Amino acid sequence: MTKQPKRYLITAALPYANGQKHVGHMAGCYLPADIYVRYLRAQKRDVAFICGSDEHGTAIPIQAMKEGTTPRAIIDKYHELIKENFADLGISFDIYHRTSDPLHHETSQAFFAFLNEREELIVKESEQYYDEEAKTFLADRFIVGTCPVCGNPKAYGDQCEVCGTSLSPEMLINPHSTLSGAAPVKKTTSHWYLPLDKHEEWLREWILNQHKDDWRSTVVGQCKSWIDGGLQPRAVTRDLDWGVRVPLPEAEGKVLYVWFDAPIGYISATRQWAINTGKDWKPYWYDPETKLVHFIGKDNIVFHCIIFPVMLKLHGNILPDNVPANEFMNLEGDKMSTSRNWKLDMQDYIDDFIRKENGGTQLADTLRFYLTYIAPETKDSEFTWKGFQFANNSELVNKFGNFVNRTFVLMHKLCHGKVPPLHKAKMDATDQEMIDAIGSTKLKVEELLEAYRFRDAQFEVIMLADLANKYMQKKEPWIVARTLEANPANQELIDNCLHLCLQVTANLAILINPFLPFTAKKMIHMMKVVEKMLDWENAGKLNLLSVGYSLRPPELLFRKIEDEEVNVQIEKLKAASAAKAATEPAPAAPVEAAPAVAPEAKSTIVYDDFAKLDLRVGTVLRAEKVEKADKLLKLTVDLGTEQRTIVSGIAAHFQPGEIIGRQVVVVANLAPRKMRGIESNGMILMAEDGGRLFFINPEDKIAPGSGVS
Repeated sequence: MTKQPKRYLITAALPYANGQKHVGHMAGCYLPADIYVRYLRAQKRDVAFICGSDEHGTAIPIQAMKEGTTPRAIIDKYHELIKENFADLGISFDIYHRTSDPLHHETSQAFFAFLNEREELIVKESEQYYDEEAKTFLADRFIVGTCPVCGNPKAYGDQCEVCGTSLSPEMLINPHSTLSGAAPVKKTTSHWYLPLDKHEEWLREWILNQHKDDWRSTVVGQCKSWIDGGLQPRAVTRDLDWGVRVPLPEAEGKVLYVWFDAPIGYISATRQWAINTGKDWKPYWYDPETKLVHFIGKDNIVFHCIIFPVMLKLHGNILPDNVPANEFMNLEGDKMSTSRNWKLDMQDYIDDFIRKENGGTQLADTLRFYLTYIAPETKDSEFTWKGFQFANNSELVNKFGNFVNRTFVLMHKLCHGKVPPLHKAKMDATDQEMIDAIGSTKLKVEELLEAYRFRDAQFEVIMLADLANKYMQKKEPWIVARTLEANPANQELIDNCLHLCLQVTANLAILINPFLPFTAKKMIHMMKVVEKMLDWENAGKLNLLSVGYSLRPPELLFRKIEDEEVNVQIEKLKAASAAKAATEPAPAAPVEAAPAVAPEAKSTIVYDDFAKLDLRVGTVLRAEKVEKADKLLKLTVDLGTEQRTIVSGIAAHFQPGEIIGRQVVVVANLAPRKMRGIESNGMILMAEDGGRLFFINPEDKIAPGSGVS
């Protein structure tokens, strides 16, 4: 058995304070980190949850120029906004620091000096672009010109934000400085570098051997690609006037590269947290009995798995135990993009849902639930407003909320508002199955959370509520109540059912707390118990609510999301993107990709064989997992003139909520076939690439039932 760490240090990637952050960022690292931390706290473990704003680098002064203000004003504005957004959505950092703080500058400079004094850094000369009028070196982002691919006259020296092409200043047509308008020239400069190539051997052993089984395959795979490609020295300093000054007299006008100082922000934030709480910060970064976990998105893997570990090892710090990086989350069929306005900002969700509600916390939990429900843990996922509506209405309202509400209503109606006794002599096999499910669910959720499988852990909690609903439906206490006049002893059957349902409710509050903290708090208010009941050690217990204890009247935990609400959001998204596109030059047609290697061809058929197929476009209305079948989803598909039930083996690739509203191509005249007792009437066509499945669907939405030929 693995020894439990003495303490936990949990970090979430520092968000860049140059603009609003969207729900893709929330799903990528902040929400899973918060779920894990809330679980650890419920386990009474020593944990520090660290984050803060990344406030250096070229994007800050560039955003300041766009908004006609100063870099300081930009970081002050967005630091506070992002911090408030996280609080509104229940992200419970122990500290949310910032890299502009003097303590961070001191910590970063000392870190650099430590490495430099021990000759772990090297100095190299290179040629960089220089603005002779502004008398300063230029980062690529301070050089603009015409994109050679799409003709955008405002392309940056590192990327065109219209067509997305990665560029270099040499590739731009008529490049000029954003500071003076002058054409840049090349000039020699010296910088300090971290020689990553010297560390390939131990990185290969540490990541590819020691962590090949406990880190996500996507993380190990990306690291392997970097290491196999050969690591190169990476510049630690740059010529810029915004950032942490290099603490050397010969480094006038140079600052630490943001990739170097930003992760040190975890250390400076821990130092500030320790000052605030009167703790010693050093064991959290130096003691091998500390478990360090970095929560990040996949675009940050190289920094947190290769570069920062090299820095930490050279500095004498502990290395991360795990880096559970998530993939990306798309939105309504396309990648989220700030530049194209195809996004859902946290602030917009808060304004449109939470602020409009009285209290609003239920809809904070609804977003938390859906983002975990479709969490991109092993592959990119997709946020759709129809999927959001389905997850809320089907899973939260109809399963979880419905069970809790029915339990409280019936307890008040049939047991005088008090917890009834459990009559063991009258218990049957169904009662015992319900009791067993409470204990087994606790163990499953615990195991999944420890393995960073948050989506599956949340699913198990919802399944317990669903099982309890079915238990109550089978016991039918409202029907038994009609027999009391003739047989008063039947009250014991009602008591047993509602006693167990109330104990399930108390367990649900504990188990759902890491995922939906506002809901758990509302539940303990209804049960009139203290917050300490949410301690993890109480999960699985059957005496959480004492017999005879009176409980408050029920309150609805969740409300339904109406069609009109999601339609408004879809139209708002389209309008914002269209408005942005209208201000940008149109990109050129994309370059056609090289054809993929085709699978082995099947035998030739004649046209008449193909003509027998009735292929139609359908829209997925509902989706749910098939019990005891890991690979199957039960779909309800609208074919225009009818709705079909189709069982599809895609559960390992898609969550039910992420495919609601999708258009698919259906083989409509396939003979019915029973799968797991469900009659399937049709087949969904899919494409496969490297083991991944993709839907075959029309480019634009068309009427359900339309033929495919």
